[in-house]
Amino acid sequence: MFDLLLLAPLGSILALGFAAYLAIFILRQPQGNDRMCEIAQAVRIGARAYLKRQYMGVSLFFVVVFFILLLLAFNKYLPIFVPFAFLTGGFFSGLSGFVGMTIATQASNRTSAAAIKSLNSGLRVAFSSGAVMGLTVVGLGLLDLSIWYYFLNWYYEIHPIAAGMDKIAAITSTMLCFGMGASSQALFARVGGGIFTKAADVGADLVGKVEAGIPEDDPRNPAVIADNVGDNVGDVAGMGADLYESYVGSIVATSALGVAAGLGLPGVTVPMVMAAVGVIASIFGTFFVKSKEDANQSVLLAALRKGIFASSFIVAVVSYFLVKHTLGMQHLGVYWSVLSGLVAGVLIGLSTEYYTSSNFKPTRSVADASVTGPATVIIGGMAVGMMSTAIPVLVVGIAIMASFFLSGGAQNFNSGLYGVAISAVGMLSTLGITLATDAYGPVADNAGGNAEMSHLPPEVRKRTDALDALGNTTAATGKGFAIGSAALTALALIAAYKDQLLILGKDMQLTLLSPSVLVGLFVGGMLPFLFCSMTMRAVGRAAGKIVVEVRRQFKEINGLMEGKAKPDYARCVNIATASAQKEMIVPSLMAIIAPIALGLLVGVEAEAGLLAGATVTGFVLAIMMANSGGAWDNAKKYIEEGNMGGKGSFAHKAAVVGDTVGDPFKDTSGPSLNILIKLMSMVSIVFAAFVVRNSLFK
Repeated sequence: MFDLLLLAPLGSILALGFAAYLAIFILRQPQGNDRMCEIAQAVRIGARAYLKRQYMGVSLFFVVVFFILLLLAFNKYLPIFVPFAFLTGGFFSGLSGFVGMTIATQASNRTSAAAIKSLNSGLRVAFSSGAVMGLTVVGLGLLDLSIWYYFLNWYYEIHPIAAGMDKIAAITSTMLCFGMGASSQALFARVGGGIFTKAADVGADLVGKVEAGIPEDDPRNPAVIADNVGDNVGDVAGMGADLYESYVGSIVATSALGVAAGLGLPGVTVPMVMAAVGVIASIFGTFFVKSKEDANQSVLLAALRKGIFASSFIVAVVSYFLVKHTLGMQHLGVYWSVLSGLVAGVLIGLSTEYYTSSNFKPTRSVADASVTGPATVIIGGMAVGMMSTAIPVLVVGIAIMASFFLSGGAQNFNSGLYGVAISAVGMLSTLGITLATDAYGPVADNAGGNAEMSHLPPEVRKRTDALDALGNTTAATGKGFAIGSAALTALALIAAYKDQLLILGKDMQLTLLSPSVLVGLFVGGMLPFLFCSMTMRAVGRAAGKIVVEVRRQFKEINGLMEGKAKPDYARCVNIATASAQKEMIVPSLMAIIAPIALGLLVGVEAEAGLLAGATVTGFVLAIMMANSGGAWDNAKKYIEEGNMGGKGSFAHKAAVVGDTVGDPFKDTSGPSLNILIKLMSMVSIVFAAFVVRNSLFK
């Protein structure tokens, strides 16, 4: 009989193979004229230099933590494989971002060149670049999962299992721990890349567009190359590492809960095979993404939707037969849990689209507010973001209740938790194409900058702007998708943490009347706000340095404003790089230290409360920040299309201020929160034995 788990490594090979095919397709496209190639090369050099510096710094962190985990393993706090699982999780997470960024920096000028021909040609190149990112993430994720599963399965076949623990439980508990490495790498990538990209973006906009009155991506602006580099290191490399972590985290958490629910190997099989099915569905969906030349944003959005809906439909159909064959008719409720996750993901995407697209009332209301100045733009954008939290929270709440009870939670609590976890897998099963629609946005943005700096005909910039505006909406949708799945995965991880404590012989008493639980809830609820404060202040400080540098160059370089001299682009890139590397350390370490410290000082009940409090406030805050930022950005673009007076008007300058505030909201602090809440859960699981034995409150 065919072993269905073999579909996981086969799916990995298929995803990576198709990603390679798309990469070759992109590299064969025309690169444009010499000026276009020169600009793209400058962006590539800056992006590689940043990632090299970041990976060197993060490598030091990984070496230190590896030896700490190794010491804990030698003292019997952890299985010996956990330190090595931690390293591979971080390695593959970083590799996902690197591959995506490498192709994205190759695709920007090629997208500009394709847009000379037609809008659809530009869409195909940019979307193919995004698809490379999406398929690389799922391919490497399944590869990492497969390697560890088959290695551990072989190892425990020839080595005795500890008394009272079954082989599949030993496998899943170790696999759960490599998520900590993936989450750690993702947080550094998201925070560092987010600080870089938004510092450069804010600096370029405030001095260039608002003070000097020159167009966006004008080659006279010294920060314009740093801005383009930032799109790649933050919105591509950082996002790739982020969603790799979300993807593997949801699968390993579900596998671990499958064992706790008494489903054994079949419980492990379903999420891994469903991920492989999602690969096939995502590849199939990419062929639906195409548009006509006269397409507007609505038509382009419909083209991307076709691909996502087609992929979701395939997963929905195949999952029924997978669950029926693997778990049997008695567990068919698990299928409905999968379906609830798929539907929840689509609904969150549609909700995000409504609140961030300029085709709808919320974002247009922000544009209307620009007529009366920056203050009303800020108020309007904040209000839209806050309002936008209602639907995702209700949708996730309904998905949790539905998946819990449909999977048999009323009869078996652990079965219900398994249902909640697998709904997150269902939501992320089509990540290959969902991430493609997200990752293509920065490529389109860079393509627009390339067109502007290369002085291409106005219709080319118009086409790239159409792709870029759509990219803002799909990026917000992708962030909503990631945040929604993070809430479900975090709940599964908290359950896995409780199971880990039970294995260690510690039974938690979780009640809201417990002072330690309340302390944990308050501290956990506060942490996302403290984290966002740190990251936003970091962007502000870094942007301030770039503003000073851009003003200096405008003042001191003779002939710069007349276009007779070249700015010092490298100086701004270096400032943004140094600032990002310095500023990302403290917020990232907080996610690792906080749960361990609270567990040691107040007890494991307080630590569980911290995880719950951080999940609730982090989820809501992340949605608010992502959607406020998306609404501000698209309100600005709506005005630039000729509404409210168009570019250079008072309304436009007010909207630029709103967009500037929204930049760290949507691209630094907001998207980092979903990693924060999951990393704290992962850390709690990995260090559970150490905390239980050394806590001041036994």
